Amino acid sequence: MTVQSLIASLVRCKPVVGFFEPDEGDGDPPLARSFGLFQLTMLGVGGTIGTGIFIALTTAVPEAGPAVTVSFVIAGITAALTALCYAELASVVPAAGSSYSYAYATLGELAAFLIGACLLLEYGVSASAIAVGWGQYLNELLALTTGWRIPEAFANPPGSGGVVNFPAVVLIGLCLILLLRGARESTRANTVLVIAKLLVLAMFVAIEKCASAIANFRPFAPKGMIGIGSAASSIFFSYIGIDAVATAGEEVENPRRNLPLAIIFSLLIVTAAYILVAIAAIGAQSWTSFAGQEAGLSVILRNLTGLGWPSLVLTLGAIASIFSVTLVVLYGQTRILYAMSQDGLLPAFFRKVDPISKVPRQNSWIVAAGVALLAAVVPLDVLINLTSMGTLIAFAAVSVGVIILRHRRPELPRGYRVPFFPLLPLLSAAFCLYLIAGLPRDTFLLFALWIGAACLIYFTYSIHRSGLKSLPR
Repeated sequence: MTVQSLIASLVRCKPVVGFFEPDEGDGDPPLARSFGLFQLTMLGVGGTIGTGIFIALTTAVPEAGPAVTVSFVIAGITAALTALCYAELASVVPAAGSSYSYAYATLGELAAFLIGACLLLEYGVSASAIAVGWGQYLNELLALTTGWRIPEAFANPPGSGGVVNFPAVVLIGLCLILLLRGARESTRANTVLVIAKLLVLAMFVAIEKCASAIANFRPFAPKGMIGIGSAASSIFFSYIGIDAVATAGEEVENPRRNLPLAIIFSLLIVTAAYILVAIAAIGAQSWTSFAGQEAGLSVILRNLTGLGWPSLVLTLGAIASIFSVTLVVLYGQTRILYAMSQDGLLPAFFRKVDPISKVPRQNSWIVAAGVALLAAVVPLDVLINLTSMGTLIAFAAVSVGVIILRHRRPELPRGYRVPFFPLLPLLSAAFCLYLIAGLPRDTFLLFALWIGAACLIYFTYSIHRSGLKSLPR
C-alpha cells in the first residue's frame, strides 16, 4: 500500500446514503423499529439520571464545595450545546452508531474508528462505574431492612476496600437477561424504572427543601474555579444518556423527527433534576460531610428526618435508577459494536442478530462479560474519570461533525438545524476541551494506552476489512 492510498483509506468517509442501506452480511435480519418518542425520551433519561446524583455527588462535592451546583450548570451547558449538535446529525444520519456513525460520514474512517473506541470506553467503563455504585445502595437496603450488610471484601473492588464487587456482577447479569429478551421489553422495563426514580427524587427534593440551611452554602466555592472545573469534568460522564438516544437510530419509528426531539427533551428533564437534587442535598448537610459517604442521598435523608421509611424509599429508588442506567448503557454499547461490525471494522459476530428476539445476542454476552469483569475489580474513581474522557471526546467530534457536514453536504434534508451556526458547535467543542483539561493526569495516560490499542487493531485488522474498501474513491 502506497502512502497516498494509505492516507486515502484513513480519510475515506461513508456516504450518507449508506446509512440507510445497511449491509445485512450473511443474511442477518435487521434490528426491529420498536421505539416511539416517549420510549426514546425515557431511554435518554434512564441512561442519564442515576450515577451523577446517586453516586458521583459524593465525589464531586468535596472537589467543589457547594459550588458543585455551578459544576452541574457548566456540565449541563456543555451537554446542551452538544445535544443540539447531536439533534442535527441524528436527523441526517439516523444510524445505530451515534457519534461513531456521524464521524464516519464527516471525519473519515480512522477518526470514526477512534471515536468508536472512545464510545466503547464511554459505555463499557460507564456501565462498570455505575454497577460499582449499585452495591453501595444494595448494602444500605440490606442494613435498613435486615441489619446485615454484604462483607466489604465482596461489596467493593480492589483499591476500595474489597476483593471483588459481587453485587455489580449480579446487576449486569440481570440487565443481560432483559437485553436478550428484546429491545421492546427492555424499553418497557426502563420506562417504569425512570418514572419511579423521578418520583423518588421529587420526594427527596421536597423533604430536603423543608429543612435546607443557608449556612451549608458558605463558603460557596472553597476551592475556587479549579475545584468547580474539576468537579464538572468528573460528573460529565453522567450525561452519557444523550449519546445512548442516538445509538437507537435503527430501532426508532420516524427517526428524523423522534431522535432530535428525544435528545432535547431528555436533556431538559435531566439537567433540571440534577441541579434541584444537588441544591437540596447541599442544603441538608455541610459540604465537608460528603467525602466517602456511601449511598449518599439515602444517608442524608435518614440523618435529616430520623425516620427509616424515607431513606428506605430513596434507597429502593436508587437501586431501580442505577439498574435502568446500567441497562441503557449496556444497550448502547452493543449497538456501537453492531454498527462498527456492519461496516466491516470489527468481526462479523458482533452484527449477528437473533431472528426471534431481533437483538445481537453474541454481542450482548461479550459486552456483559467485559463490563462485569471491570466492575468487579476496578476502583470507582478510575472508572468515572475514564468515562468522562471518552464521553467528552465523542461529544467534541459530534460538534465538529456538524460544521463539516453543513459545509460538504448543505443540500441534505435535515429534520433539525443547530441555531447560530457555526458559533454554537464551536462553543460546544470549546466547552468539551475545557472539561477535558480538568481531568487528572493519570486519566490521560490510561486514555492514551486505550487509543494506542485501538490504533493497533485498526491498522492490523480493520483497515483491510473495511466495507468501503471496494467503493471507488
